[in-house]
Amino acid sequence: METTIQISKNLLNRLARMKMYKKESYENIIWDLIEDRMEFSEQTKRNIEKSRLEIEKGKTVSLEEIKRRLKRNVQS
Repeated sequence: METTIQISKNLLNRLARMKMYKKESYENIIWDLIEDRMEFSEQTKRNIEKSRLEIEKGKTVSLEEIKRRLKRNVQS
């Protein structure tokens, strides 16, 4: 049974950019995404969730800050 789903234009544009070839269906793209996600180990899934929560809480470090810290450590 086929059905129609509603998605935002933003998501539609992102899916369109993911196409490997012009006539690839959105269904194939979505199946590929699902398969990729299923291949993650349980530990990877936990790490992703932990990182997502840290990002939401603002517990992240900018790339510039990492560069500053690395430069400081190299010079020491």
